Amino acid sequence: MIAVIDYGCGNIFSLRRSLSHIGAESVITADEDVIRGCDGIILPGVGAFGAAAEKLRAGGLAELVCSEAAAGKPLLGICLGMQLLLDSSSEFGHHEGLGLIPGRIIPINDVITRPLQIPHMGWNALSFPRENALFRGIEPGSCVYFVHSFCAVDCSEHTTAVAEYSAPITAAVARGNVYGVQFHPEKSGSTGLKILRNFCEVILG
Repeated sequence: MIAVIDYGCGNIFSLRRSLSHIGAESVITADEDVIRGCDGIILPGVGAFGAAAEKLRAGGLAELVCSEAAAGKPLLGICLGMQLLLDSSSEFGHHEGLGLIPGRIIPINDVITRPLQIPHMGWNALSFPRENALFRGIEPGSCVYFVHSFCAVDCSEHTTAVAEYSAPITAAVARGNVYGVQFHPEKSGSTGLKILRNFCEVILG
């Protein structure tokens, strides 16, 4: 069973439909006992980093997610959920993240080398600087769907996928049993479903 964390900042229903489509059991929940009883955790997220981090902490879920990850439970952050896994964000001020993966979140405009549409929205191809279980069977050049205005930096040691947007943009990170993807696998067709299947296989060990 996969716990999809419900903290008021996630695109949770399309994600649950995708999990159901691949035959994965999931529950949308903010109940600490239910989360502890699940085999894996997905932290979704849309919106502003600071507000999302505050909601996670106010509900006691930030500490729970960190403790479950520290115990070895597979954790996948999606979009803003990935960003929350890192140390901090400069979105509308300075905000502390969960600190599970080293790195920080900054505006895409600070990274790209020429004027482009912000938010970075649409399909982009992935390249893989290192092997990772989340992308097993995914060919370089496979496209996934992005919607974001901020991106991760200072995390090259843990970067597992990159998208090109006039400059390399961090598309995925991983550290041990903690994984994060900046794109939306639930909106990324067969490639996204394969990535979710791979996460399920990580859970099964």
